[in-house]
Amino acid sequence: MYLVTSGSMRAIDREAIDKHKIPSLELMEKAGQGIAERLLIHEIIDPASEHKVAVICGKGNNGGDGFVVARYLHEAGVNVCLFFIGPVNALSEDASMNYNRAVKSEVPLTEIKKMADLEYIKDCSHIIDALFGTGFSGSPRELSAEIIEFINRQKAAVISIDLPSGLNADDGTHQGAVIRADYTFALALPKYGLFLAAGTELAGVVDIVPIGIPDEVMKKQKLSHQLITADLVSNKLPKRDPQGHKGDFGKLLLISGSTGMTGAACLSASSALRSGCGIVRVGCPQAVQPVLAIKLTEAMTQPLPDISKKGVLALRSLGEIRQLSKEHDAIAIGPGLGLHHETQELVRRFVLKNEKPIVIDADTLTALSADMNTLKDSKAAMVLTPHAGEFQRLTGETVLYDTNDIQKRFDVALNFAKNYNVILLLKGSPTIIACPDGSCYLNPTGNHGMATAGSGDVLTGIIGSLLAQGMTAEDAAVCGAFIHGTAGDIAADALTPRAMIAGDIIDSLPEAFEALESEQ
Repeated sequence: MYLVTSGSMRAIDREAIDKHKIPSLELMEKAGQGIAERLLIHEIIDPASEHKVAVICGKGNNGGDGFVVARYLHEAGVNVCLFFIGPVNALSEDASMNYNRAVKSEVPLTEIKKMADLEYIKDCSHIIDALFGTGFSGSPRELSAEIIEFINRQKAAVISIDLPSGLNADDGTHQGAVIRADYTFALALPKYGLFLAAGTELAGVVDIVPIGIPDEVMKKQKLSHQLITADLVSNKLPKRDPQGHKGDFGKLLLISGSTGMTGAACLSASSALRSGCGIVRVGCPQAVQPVLAIKLTEAMTQPLPDISKKGVLALRSLGEIRQLSKEHDAIAIGPGLGLHHETQELVRRFVLKNEKPIVIDADTLTALSADMNTLKDSKAAMVLTPHAGEFQRLTGETVLYDTNDIQKRFDVALNFAKNYNVILLLKGSPTIIACPDGSCYLNPTGNHGMATAGSGDVLTGIIGSLLAQGMTAEDAAVCGAFIHGTAGDIAADALTPRAMIAGDIIDSLPEAFEALESEQ
């Protein structure tokens, strides 16, 4: 599912209307009908109940979509009342046509001339926001701003058409009043702003409604950034053989842990097992192996030569690690390894000669930053998972997540992926994945409760598990990011983001997989 800016969406609409001769009124009809059907099918609105629904329409085509939604809900037996900012002769051409159709269908209509005209909505269970669409920019003025603030004060569930009114479609910012939606039904394609900055909180649950634009029109725009969806991940998840044994479900070698950081190894190993890996072996410094053996019941632990009294891997463990790697399907390396100079040299030498699929995180990323040729010269399929600080050490590039320049983040990530022939998963809000072939993905799942120690170690385990189960590096990164965020969202719903810890993400993985597998 490709992401679009307001400009590219306008171009797509124009191409469909001008070159493919699809009437704009037909696109509006399918948009409104599609939203109404989703509301009814998913029982967000139930005609059999005593729901009172208000549809609030602006003067433009977003308002026109609202007129269509109101008409379909009315015809389905919903108690709906339509409010619009007039006068009628100020409506866009298509909105005016659908105003007339609503009148003909006897939908109750009220022109909003003053705020008192909206008293009805205080008793509504649902409010449909059709004030402003993708083309809106700037700040809502006077009456529109008052209407938005009035809607936000109500207890009703708020449903936005295309995006919450007042939100910038491109960067998720807003100037002044903006709708806080419980649901947003994006038309044709999702807009960047729904998944950036304030948009992530303001949009609520996002669903995509097709409006009849041909695929060839979309392809002509050469869109490059994809939104990771549940359907995409569900279709990529490895199928499990009901007759299979543990060896059939992947063997992962996790090189992890040091004195004081055994927790990182435990989190990665546990998340790998919870993600379906049949066998997980943790290669760790000999000094910490007894601790890990107690903490990890299901994973095997392999003591490796360490530096005396330091509890970190020694360079002389390289041969044993290389031999172990031959016995496993994939490698995960980095969590909790520490930054001793011998350990850093060890991981650089291992990564250089390794040919197994590998996910690289944490302290191994720091070790590689001292010699980036290690990445260029390696023949392995690699997933790198840096956060902003680690990425800066690797590249010198500063990636600021408190700015709204998502395009810059995509560009620097893509340049890195191409230069080093790796899959780059750049952690943050949002997490993005860049691939050497130019593919880019934005992950919409996750929340600020995941900004806690160990969350990245859980992600490493999930991706390593998927690699061991036979997924490509690209698919493992894409699916791993989505699954990790989904589990985090489940944990946040149960525990609140403030109270979450990394282990809660692991505990929520079964529910995350259950939801994805139900899509298959």
